[in-house]
Amino acid sequence: MNYSISEFANLTGFSTYTLRYYEKEQILKPARQNNNHRFYSDRDVEWIKFIARLKETGMPLRNIKKYAQLREEGNTTVQQRMTLLIEHNDNLEAQLTVLSEHLVSLKQKINHYEQLIK
Repeated sequence: MNYSISEFANLTGFSTYTLRYYEKEQILKPARQNNNHRFYSDRDVEWIKFIARLKETGMPLRNIKKYAQLREEGNTTVQQRMTLLIEHNDNLEAQLTVLSEHLVSLKQKINHYEQLIK
């Protein structure tokens, strides 16, 4: 199915401004109709969902742009794309470790206060 920019924005939750910005940064490349209007496909829906996940997990925009560029180049860049994702995965796992340590400390403090209140 094909979507106009406003339909795509409604479907994905991204503003038209953000979609145009992603296009300008070459992260998103919608097809064009004969009248030069953008249109988006279901494949674009899946791609923008992946972009959102990368953003939500803290991948820097420059890395998302690099990933998009490599994706555009095709299957010869699979190893490079995987490397970017592995690095991001490693960063997330390190953050999870730190957050887990903070959570343990916070729970200990809450437990301490619960004991004081009793």
